[in-house]
Amino acid sequence: MILFLHHRYRTAGGEERVVDDLRRLVEERLGEPTSLYERESATVPARRAAAGLLRGGLDPRAVGDAVAASGARIVHAHNLHPTLGWRALAAARDAGARVVLHLHNYRLVCAVGVCFTDGAECTRCHGANTLPGVRRRCRGDLGEAVVYAAALSAWQRRLIGSAAGVVVPSVFARERLRALGAPLPWERVHVLAPPVALADGPSVAGRGGYALVASRLSPEKGVDVAVEACRRAGVPLVVAGDGPERGRLRSLAAGADVRFEGIVDDARLRVLRTGAALALVPSRSSETFGLAAAEAMAAGVPVVASRIGALPELVGEESLVAPGDPADMARAVSRLWGDEALAQQGRERVRALAGPDAVAASLRRIYEAAMASPR
Repeated sequence: MILFLHHRYRTAGGEERVVDDLRRLVEERLGEPTSLYERESATVPARRAAAGLLRGGLDPRAVGDAVAASGARIVHAHNLHPTLGWRALAAARDAGARVVLHLHNYRLVCAVGVCFTDGAECTRCHGANTLPGVRRRCRGDLGEAVVYAAALSAWQRRLIGSAAGVVVPSVFARERLRALGAPLPWERVHVLAPPVALADGPSVAGRGGYALVASRLSPEKGVDVAVEACRRAGVPLVVAGDGPERGRLRSLAAGADVRFEGIVDDARLRVLRTGAALALVPSRSSETFGLAAAEAMAAGVPVVASRIGALPELVGEESLVAPGDPADMARAVSRLWGDEALAQQGRERVRALAGPDAVAASLRRIYEAAMASPR
C-alpha cells in the first residue's frame, strides 16, 4: 500500500494532476493499491494556516492514524503547506512507513516556489536565510511573507530529516535546489519526470489552424510574449487558462487574432490540441519540468518553448527560443508551423523521459531504495 499525502492548493494546477497520475500509475503499472490523505488549502482560515506553518504542521496524529489504518509501507508526500508540515512526515515515519518527499517546486527555500518576483528570476533566499523574501514581500502581504520566511527557515532540516528519499522532476530542479543551498541528502535525491500519457496515431498538426498556449495567466508564464509573437507571425492564437494577468493580456491582444478560452477541463484541452498546429511555452521563469510542453508533445503537437529551466531537457534545440523575446518566438512559429516530423520526434522524447513505462520503472526503484534505507 502506498499512501499519497497532499495539501491541495487554493487554485488546483499541475501538481494536483501529477498526484492523480502517479496514483493511477502505481495501481496500474506497479500493481500496488494506493490511498490518499488530503487536506484543502481553500478551507483553511488564514490564522490556522499561519499556525500550521509556524508549528510545522497541525494534527499530525491523523496522518499517523491514516498510515496505521491503511497499512502503508510508503508515504509519498507532495505539498505539505500550510497544515501538514514536517510533523505529518514524522508521524508517518513513527507509524512504520518510509517517507518519499516529492518536491515539485522550490518552496523548500523560496516562499512563492517559483524563484520569480518583480518580473524577473530571483534566487536571493539561500538555505535558511529567507529574509530577502520578507524584504521583497514575495507573498504580497508583509504578515504572510514573515510567516512563510520564518517557517521555511525553522523547519527545512526537520522536513528533510523525516524523508527516506527525495524526488525532483528534473536535473535542472535538482541543481537549482543545490544552488539555493537546500540542505538535501543529495545521494538520496532522485530525478523523476511526471508521467505523461501518449496519444495514439500520427500527428495531425499539419492540419492545425492556430497556436495554443495552455498555462496559468501569471507573469512568469510569459503569455504576453506568445501574444506578441503570434501577432508578428500573423497566426491565430488560442489561450487556455486563467490567472491574475487575464485583464492585461486581453488588453495586449486587442486587434490580434487571439481567443481566450479561460479554464478548460482535460477533455476540452484534448480537443484544443487536436486543432493546434503548434504549442507555445513562453516561460520567463525556470520551469522545474514543463508539463504543458510534455503533454502537447505527447499529443503529437510540435512545441516552441523558452530556453530556460528544465525545458531544454525536454524540448529539442531546434524548438528553443530566448525567453522574453517575441521576435525570436515569431521566427520559430513561422519555421515550425504544423511540422509533423518534429511532432513525432517530440513524442518519442516524451516517451523516453516521461512515458508511463519509463516513470513506473524509475518509481519502483525509488520505492525500493526508500524501503532499503536505514530507519
